[in-house]
Amino acid sequence: MKTSSDPRHLHRSKIIQHLFSSSFQKKPDPVVRHIWKCLDRIDPQIVNSAPEWPLEKLNPVDLAILRLAVYELTIDKKAPFKVIIDEAVELAKKYGGSGSPAFINGSLGKLVKLNYLDQA
Repeated sequence: MKTSSDPRHLHRSKIIQHLFSSSFQKKPDPVVRHIWKCLDRIDPQIVNSAPEWPLEKLNPVDLAILRLAVYELTIDKKAPFKVIIDEAVELAKKYGGSGSPAFINGSLGKLVKLNYLDQA
């Protein structure tokens, strides 16, 4: 489990907060503009990994966590997928509802199975 002083964890927490608040704005917060510009590539991945949940029905916190994780998995690609998933689950425990960690883990696990089997 990441400590609250881990700079990477703190950075991801900040990004999640900005993604969450941007979802209620007409334009994204400058901190997350680079992610927001990629939503046309990120959101379809989320829909594919959690088809029973349309984006507009997702908890906004879960959606923010998924958007960051999918961005890191499919576009940024700087961290191993296991680290990204672990971080997303930890963020879901901190910011999401009681079912968020399992939902995030399942959705990202499915995304990895669909796209990243060669890295397992």
